[in-house]
Amino acid sequence: MELNADFSKRVLIHSVDQPWQASPSAGVSRRMLDRIGAEVARATTIVRFEPGHSFSPHTHGGGEEFVVLDGVFQDEDGDYPAGTYVRNPPTTRHTPGSAVGCTIFVKLWQFAPDDRNQFRKDMSAGLVETAPGVMCAQLHTDARETVCYYALAAGAALDITALGGTEILVLSGQLTESADTLGQGAWLRLPDGQPLAVRAGDQGAALWIKTGHLHHVAVPDV
Repeated sequence: MELNADFSKRVLIHSVDQPWQASPSAGVSRRMLDRIGAEVARATTIVRFEPGHSFSPHTHGGGEEFVVLDGVFQDEDGDYPAGTYVRNPPTTRHTPGSAVGCTIFVKLWQFAPDDRNQFRKDMSAGLVETAPGVMCAQLHTDARETVCYYALAAGAALDITALGGTEILVLSGQLTESADTLGQGAWLRLPDGQPLAVRAGDQGAALWIKTGHLHHVAVPDV
């Protein structure tokens, strides 16, 4: 399966308008954003766990990165409330689920093969002002990519020019980008060489942003 697999093109998806699709696990559904592969895939997805449901135990051959959007995600290592950012690198294993239900934004098979840096963090911790009305917390950086959380005040502008492409998920609030309005759940992927220029709406906005990673697109060898 290929979905939005041409990384040289701009893609915008208003995920809240997309239908939920059943996954192989009962009580777990998803909205696919990009994908190369079948069930084992290089994929970017929004996943919803109904209360009391889980996936079977599995190992992440290509790594897993996710943001808890609402509810409480759980596995053997504990509880992950909304606003938590998690990196589970290749070779990590867990049984994901949620007693109360949750929604996560997850990226699979997008790690360097030798990455073993596993961690979780509160995205809003350590915010610093980087421009008028723009607060930023760097979540992760390495030779391949940089991941940040941004909190924008009402009307604040954010401009990013980064090699290797830019990807954003609107966590709350509203933005304008070019001629488009991006509300909560909007996912935007810009190719290498296209700068990001957004302005927050009247209520401000919170964003997850990754840059640099589109130079490193690989497909699971399965």
